[in-house]
Amino acid sequence: MITLVLFIFVITLLLRFPIAFALGISCLVYILVADIPLIVIPMKLYSGIDVFVLLSVPGFILAGNLMNEGGLTAKIISFCNHLFGHIRGGLALTNVGASMLFAGISGTAVSDTASIGSVMIPAMTKDGYSKEFASALTAASSTVGPIIPPSIPMIIAATLSGMSVGKLFLASAIPGFILGISFMFVTYFISVKRNYPKHPRSSFVQVAKGFVETFWAMLMIFIILFGIIGGVFTPTEASIVAVLYALCIGIFIYKKLNIKNIQQVIFDSMKTTASLMILIGFANLFGWILITEKLPFYITEQLMVFGDNKIIVLLLINIILLFIGSFMETIAALLILFPTLLKVAVTVGVDPIHFAVIVVLNLIIGLTTPPVGVCLFVASGIGKVPMGKISIEIIPFLCVSLFVLLLVTFIPDLSLILPSLFSE
Repeated sequence: MITLVLFIFVITLLLRFPIAFALGISCLVYILVADIPLIVIPMKLYSGIDVFVLLSVPGFILAGNLMNEGGLTAKIISFCNHLFGHIRGGLALTNVGASMLFAGISGTAVSDTASIGSVMIPAMTKDGYSKEFASALTAASSTVGPIIPPSIPMIIAATLSGMSVGKLFLASAIPGFILGISFMFVTYFISVKRNYPKHPRSSFVQVAKGFVETFWAMLMIFIILFGIIGGVFTPTEASIVAVLYALCIGIFIYKKLNIKNIQQVIFDSMKTTASLMILIGFANLFGWILITEKLPFYITEQLMVFGDNKIIVLLLINIILLFIGSFMETIAALLILFPTLLKVAVTVGVDPIHFAVIVVLNLIIGLTTPPVGVCLFVASGIGKVPMGKISIEIIPFLCVSLFVLLLVTFIPDLSLILPSLFSE
């Protein structure tokens, strides 16, 4: 029976069905064939989204969209350009730096690709960079978004495991920073090799002015992160604070928000949230079917053949996640696989917080790998570049991502040092 479900799921994915619909159709076929009452569908859909911490997701989505519409993206790009513009490939480095700053606001890779990419890809092309490189760089750097806090995948992981959202945010900070810096090194190396342009050094006054203009955005990151880990408010409350803060900044500081575009931002955020919640609901139903068919137990048994060899088990889990991430959307894969693989990891002695970072990092790499790399498709559409060409250009960045993944996997302190300091 489970073979039929997985077969239908794969076929619907290959037919380019949205991931939520692919899950829903697969689940419906299983329930009809197994003669299970249809009432199970709404019950499992509702139980999947009836989690208090998930209320923070629409808040963070709305806050990110408000800050973007309020003119924050342009301010971040301008500030980073003042910092890096005088270096060879400065505009490309600005792309990465802007993604690292924007990551602390949006928490999602796709919104980063769309927001930063709509500005940076045309600008880089005009400045002499190839469209393929500009698009690939934008897609790659946007994957820092789900790692640097606040991170929506980390909120989902906390929901599934009962771990502290604040500790997961802290655990992902250093790996996210390392990933962003690594992208900068690769970008600089390629820029020097291809002799991409650089510009005159900005004056201290220009840099200072750029910092002041982006200060309000960085203050928002501070409020969210330290408010949660300091126990001032819950993640859900933090998301509402972020929305109110974004409104105030957009209306009174940047003066870009008005009634008309606020309505559009709310509408767009509602659509994004609705699609995400439908995905979470169907993923919960799909996960229930997998548990009913004992697939997680089978996977556990196969991995536990290697006993308590932590290195081998982690390597196998990484391979599984990288493969799944290449075909499945991050949140869906997280919902389906994380609870099962977490049990295996804990059995061989892996810290749950460390493992959550490993899983999220694995799956966000999948956002830039064919055939279902969502960020690749978005960047390809903005840059009007064929998928084949952008897939070749992204290879150096994928290699760096895999290197960082190995570092995070086998050096647990990179993920655990900040949460341990906080707990003390």
